[in-house]
Amino acid sequence: MIDMRQSPLTRWARPGPARAADTLTAGSGAAAMALGIVSVGLQLDGLVGFSLAWLVAAALVWLMLATIFVTRLTTDRRRWNAEAHTAPALTAVAATTVLGTRVSQLGWNDLALAALCLAAVSWLVLMPSVARHLHRPVTGAHFLVCVATEGLAVLAAAEAQARQLRWLEVGALVMFLVGLGLYAVVAGQFDLTQLRTGAGDHWVAAGALAISALAGARILDALGSLHWTPPWRGPLRVGDVTILSLALAGYLALVVAELRWPRLHFDVRRWATAFPLGMTAAALFSVAAAADIGAFRDLGEVLIWPAVLVCLVLAVAAARRLSRVATAG
Repeated sequence: MIDMRQSPLTRWARPGPARAADTLTAGSGAAAMALGIVSVGLQLDGLVGFSLAWLVAAALVWLMLATIFVTRLTTDRRRWNAEAHTAPALTAVAATTVLGTRVSQLGWNDLALAALCLAAVSWLVLMPSVARHLHRPVTGAHFLVCVATEGLAVLAAAEAQARQLRWLEVGALVMFLVGLGLYAVVAGQFDLTQLRTGAGDHWVAAGALAISALAGARILDALGSLHWTPPWRGPLRVGDVTILSLALAGYLALVVAELRWPRLHFDVRRWATAFPLGMTAAALFSVAAAADIGAFRDLGEVLIWPAVLVCLVLAVAAARRLSRVATAG
C-alpha cells in the first residue's frame, strides 16, 4: 500500500515551510553542534559578547530541530524509526551536551543538569540501535558514537565541578574511557578513501579526538575543584595531551586532503566539518589551561577563526537552500 503522506505529490503540495522541514535529516543536528561549540570556543577565548550571539543562534537551531523531530515522531513514525538507527541520529545527543556545556559556563547549572539528563536518556535510547546497525563502509558519521559519549563526559565533568560531586566525576571518567574505546572500534574500520570522497562528515574522525581531549581537560579541571588527587591524575594529563596532539595531526591531514580534493558544493554534512574545527579550538583552550601549555592556547586563538568563517558560510548556504525549497512550486 502506498503511504500517501509520504508520496512525492503529497510532499510537494505541502506548505513551503513544511517542505523545507522535510529536507532536514537527523544529521542536521550537526548545525547546532557546530554553532554551539564555536560559542564555547569564543567564550574560552574571552570574547563573551560574540560568544553569546552564537549561543542564541545555536539554541534557536536546536529548538527548531527538536520541534521538527518530535513532530516527526508523532506523525511519521516510520521515518523517525529509520533515522534513529543511523549514526547521524546521535547529533541530537552531542548537540544537547554542547549547549549544556555552554550554559554551564554561564553558571546556569540547573539548565545544564537538565541538558545532561536529556542527553543521557537520548544516548541510552539511541546508542544500542545505532551500534547494532553499524555497517561497512564506515564513514566519518560513525565516529558520532564517540562524540556523543564524550559529550556526556564533558557535561558530566562540568556538573561534577559545579555541584562538588565526586561520583559524577567518576561517571564522567567512565564515559571518557568508553568514548575512547568506541573511537578505537570505529577507527579500526574507517574507510580512508573518505579523505578523498567524503562529503564533510569525514572530519568527525578528528573532531571525535578533539572532544575526547576536551573531556579529559574538563575532568582534570574538576579534580582540582574537588580537591581530589587520585593516582590516575598524572596519566590522564599525559594521555590528554597525547589525544589532542593526535587530533591536531588529524586536523592537518584533513586540511591537506581538502586542498588536494576540493569539495566546494553545499551538503548538510558540511556542518560535520564545522564542528571539528570549533571543537579543536575549544579543546586547545581547555587542555592549555588543564595542562599549563601556553602554546596550545596560542594555537586555539588562531584556529577558532576558521571555525567561525566556515559556520558563517554554511549558515548562508543552508538558509539559501531551505529558502529555495520553501518557495519552489
